[in-house]
Amino acid sequence: MRSQNSDSAWLKGRISRGGLESVTRLFYCRYEIRSFTATGGSVDNSIKRDDGEQIGLFSAVSIGIGGMVGGAIFAVLGISAALAGGAMPIAFCAGGLVALSTSYSYARLSVTFPNRGGTVSFINQAFGHGLFSGSMNNMLLLSYAVVLALYAAAFGGYGATFFAPDQQVMAKHVLLSGAVLVLTLLNIKGAEAVLRTENSINGAKLGILLLFVAVAFAGGLEYANMEASTWVGPVQIVAGAMIIFVNYEGFELISNAAPDIRNPHRTIPAAHYISVGIVILLYILISMAGLGVMGAAGLAGASEYALAAAAEKVLGSLGFTLMAVAALLATASAINATFYSASRITYTMAEADEAPHFLETLFMGQPVTGLLLLSLSTLLVANLVDLNAISTMASSGFLLIFAVVNAANIRLAEATKGSRLISGLALLLCLGALAAICMQVWSSPATRSHLWILAAMVGFSFGLEFAYRACSRER
Repeated sequence: MRSQNSDSAWLKGRISRGGLESVTRLFYCRYEIRSFTATGGSVDNSIKRDDGEQIGLFSAVSIGIGGMVGGAIFAVLGISAALAGGAMPIAFCAGGLVALSTSYSYARLSVTFPNRGGTVSFINQAFGHGLFSGSMNNMLLLSYAVVLALYAAAFGGYGATFFAPDQQVMAKHVLLSGAVLVLTLLNIKGAEAVLRTENSINGAKLGILLLFVAVAFAGGLEYANMEASTWVGPVQIVAGAMIIFVNYEGFELISNAAPDIRNPHRTIPAAHYISVGIVILLYILISMAGLGVMGAAGLAGASEYALAAAAEKVLGSLGFTLMAVAALLATASAINATFYSASRITYTMAEADEAPHFLETLFMGQPVTGLLLLSLSTLLVANLVDLNAISTMASSGFLLIFAVVNAANIRLAEATKGSRLISGLALLLCLGALAAICMQVWSSPATRSHLWILAAMVGFSFGLEFAYRACSRER
């Protein structure tokens, strides 16, 4: 175990500020469980701040937007069109409402327990350092590994469009594997230099998306592609919305910056609600633009590069190239930033005795063991599992985690001064959304295996934690 002083020096040396996703996904590496435990204890309601520059409302909102508008929207637009048809804007709105309701619990917990561990620390605060908390933190790690695979698959899919049709399958696997390996090495040796480019990458990505929306609306949309006759059934719309819910993963990262946020009692809740609201509107506009220029069938047919295909319809070959480049930048950026943060979750879990202590081993100041395990998991999932299954796994994993965070706020309601009713409704929405995914997946023999993959993720999370604790007791 390292000393608190050495931890502090390590953190100060490794944390890079600035950049939407570079800030959002750092997790700042260490949760500081102080005076509250699941068995009772006093709660320090004061906001502990660092000596660095304070984050205002605009920057906090940027953290949330940067976390959500990452690589997922480039990967799953075609999946959404295939599932929800002309009701795709409604599906994105439904997913956003689940995220918005859950953001209430994150906001209350962040104000009361400002902590760079975010989700990890909230679960431990509410449920203690037991089997359940450790298992849920394992599930969080697995969900991030699946999200990394989603980003990698999107990178490979968009990159392969620059190759001849008969070379695209091989090119996709080579490109996604190469991106994962290169970004793993960068996180070991030179992550800070890459993280400093995040502002430019996010600015370019959002600029291209907004340009596409503006030109599509200005040129006139085919609104018949969104008429009720093109919709699927209500259950399918909800299920489709939840399968692509991974698009809203990222708003919770505002919580990781809570100790550095100025006027936190007002800024933290406002940042959560404003960022989710803006992203809901952005996704609705993107989905309307896509449907309006290509229709659901066209987007579904374009599959992994649906946004680029839609951009080509309104901006020609330049639009395809711009959107493909934006997707490559966004997905590479998201892979890099998620590696940076998720590898540090393994470090903090090991410090909290929820994971083997060899995960605390540092190489060149980086938690390399956790990073390499994540990299290997990403390569296996991205190369062996299809994109639809990856999206289902990622969305399901985060819905389960968000349900637990809502339960945490219910349990800690006296401390957070939060509404059990609102968090209870959010909890039911998360569980209902998860049930809708399971029903949709189970209804088709072609996707039924995805449900077993989700069950395996949950079983592996609990089994791994149980085995670790059993081995620890024997020692």
